[in-house]
Amino acid sequence: MITGLGRIRRNFRDLHYGQALLRAMDDRPLQCSLYVTDRCNLDCGYCTEYDNSAPHPATEDLKQWLTKIRSLGTARIALVGGEPLLHPDIVELVRFAKGLGMATSLTTNGFLLSESLVAALEDAGLEVMQISIDRVTPSPVTRKSLKTIERKVELLRGSRIKLHLTGVICADTADECEQVLEFGLSRGIPTELRLVHAGPDGTMHVDPGERARVRGLIERMIERKQRGEAIHTTRALLDYQLGLIDGVDQQEAWTCSAGHKLFFVSARGKFLECSMRHTERDIMSMTLEDLKPYSRKKECQEGCGVYCAIGVSLFRSNPLQYLRGEIVPRVRQTWLELLGRSGRHPSVLARQAETERRALPVLPFDPSRSPAPPAPL
Repeated sequence: MITGLGRIRRNFRDLHYGQALLRAMDDRPLQCSLYVTDRCNLDCGYCTEYDNSAPHPATEDLKQWLTKIRSLGTARIALVGGEPLLHPDIVELVRFAKGLGMATSLTTNGFLLSESLVAALEDAGLEVMQISIDRVTPSPVTRKSLKTIERKVELLRGSRIKLHLTGVICADTADECEQVLEFGLSRGIPTELRLVHAGPDGTMHVDPGERARVRGLIERMIERKQRGEAIHTTRALLDYQLGLIDGVDQQEAWTCSAGHKLFFVSARGKFLECSMRHTERDIMSMTLEDLKPYSRKKECQEGCGVYCAIGVSLFRSNPLQYLRGEIVPRVRQTWLELLGRSGRHPSVLARQAETERRALPVLPFDPSRSPAPPAPL
């Protein structure tokens, strides 16, 4: 059982205010996402980030890359995939990264979680785990649903690992994703819904008839965040997504830091500017001087949906304003949790009752316009 002080530490451990502010002012990278494998146990229709024909990278190679990533000054490491839990030495890798002094997080679909694995990851020093859940029920496009993952989520209750849930808003999920939000918030679990990444043409697609509904969903997350409910995403990113929905040109508001303040490393050890822009440069050959030029205005900024890169870029543009938007809601959230009300916030109860009275409306979906995988909203 986690004490009150333990809850406070867990709720704030992913912010690292002092560390983040220092990184906003210096030239060293803040975060790296390392693909510990390209393999995945699922094949979601909207996902392009898996390759089951590729073998797992060797553990010693991954450790060598982690050491290099840390030597560049990187403060945080996100272990991603594919499905990172498929790597047979994932616990050892978490422990190694933590031993290098980096804050550690892991993104998973949750299917492979077990009580013993959660305990091992906690013991290894994993700080944050993100579980992706898109719908209440599985569909041909995604099996990441509450029906299949709910019991796995319960394994993290009471753990020192900070859990948060993330859902994707696209044509296939829009009729059920808000119920995923209610599931998380009613249990005091930080939860967010995000517009699916931009399509191959680099732009987001929200049909005029659908904008009002999707905009309303984002606006409700903003309102609930301000009340102290556990909306995981930042206010800056929520506002950014409203701009995407409205088709607003937001390029002047931020300068992309992907490739410098945040970068990726593939399961082949290649340096990636971001998850959508690959290179053939080996991470072992990269220097800090190689990273710095990547902080610049880029032609791909318009309509970008790589939210981790956008978040770091917005933070670097105005760190104090960015943090102000997070501190007050996080304090309110923690206070409610300490009072034992995190899952009984009045607005949560009202929305739960409303959901029980009526089914959420189905988003109009024209298959002729959206071949599998369905086009992003």
